[in-house]
Amino acid sequence: MADFVDGTAFNHEQGNRSRKLFAAVVLAALDDAIADDKKYGNGPEQIARWARSRDGREVLSCAGIDPNERVVEGLMEFVSNGVRTSVALSREESERRNQQAEAA
Repeated sequence: MADFVDGTAFNHEQGNRSRKLFAAVVLAALDDAIADDKKYGNGPEQIARWARSRDGREVLSCAGIDPNERVVEGLMEFVSNGVRTSVALSREESERRNQQAEAA
């Protein structure tokens, strides 16, 4: 019985690690699209094309994200904002946004 529990816990942990890895791929794709948007002006179209592709849908699914059209639109909006993922996920950025929301 203990072997079954250990095996289940190990598989669960491996699944979590796998999802985190694919989430990192999604964040890298967003950063690439933001860079394309700044350089060529076509970032939202690039991320939409990637997210609608078979590979993009597979990566999104493996990251635990449902690859539907609402998600694609959200990714496009994120890219059009032009804030890199490392900045958007930082504590300072979230505090700044909260202060702006309170001021408004």
